[in-house]
Amino acid sequence: MRLLVVEDDQDLNRQIAAALEKAGYAIDRAFDGEEGAFLGDTEAYDGVVLDVGLPKKDGVNVLVDWRKAGRTMPVLMLTARDRWGEKVAAFDAGADDYVTKPFHMEELLARLRALMRRAAGHASSVFACGPVTLDERAGKVAVSGAPVRLTSHEYRLLAYLMHHQGKVVSRAEIVEHLYDQDFDRDSNTIEVFVGRLRRKLGVDVIHTMRGLGYVLSAPADAPGTAQSPETA
Repeated sequence: MRLLVVEDDQDLNRQIAAALEKAGYAIDRAFDGEEGAFLGDTEAYDGVVLDVGLPKKDGVNVLVDWRKAGRTMPVLMLTARDRWGEKVAAFDAGADDYVTKPFHMEELLARLRALMRRAAGHASSVFACGPVTLDERAGKVAVSGAPVRLTSHEYRLLAYLMHHQGKVVSRAEIVEHLYDQDFDRDSNTIEVFVGRLRRKLGVDVIHTMRGLGYVLSAPADAPGTAQSPETA
């Protein structure tokens, strides 16, 4: 899952990005409204942390323009304490939620997880596909109750597939939503990560759709047109 953090306070921006990266997300960062607006217009994000009080272009106007342009990613606004007007303006602009500064990082993470689950149509922080479970809150994966250790890239890939279980996800979509701007988008590493993830899980839940991409489904629900795992 790929997130954008738009916050002009250098230290706070760094702290938020570090916490999100530790939680397994790919992070892009911006420090003013113009830069944030551009990234939100040109890149694919699963969620955005957006400060209201930004230089060059304030967060509310950034969000208004995104929504007018049809950008539907969940947006969590950062607002100042006791400024109820900022909160009203944020919701009217299309914000999905907000936290008030100063805040506990755990609350910000929990609210973001909830926003992205709702956007994907899920209610629980624990995802399951056949014997495979992924606990977003704990950042843990298990197969039939036995823990499975994944790298950060493998975890992001599984989490994204879990959020879109039963849907075909293209390689281009995976690259757009799982990796930051510095990732080599012309590489064939997606196939490598899928192969490694399949081997570590040891169960047939990630299926290759010819010419389309991948779909996550329980073995009994496997698409009839899927290739065998060895042909990733």
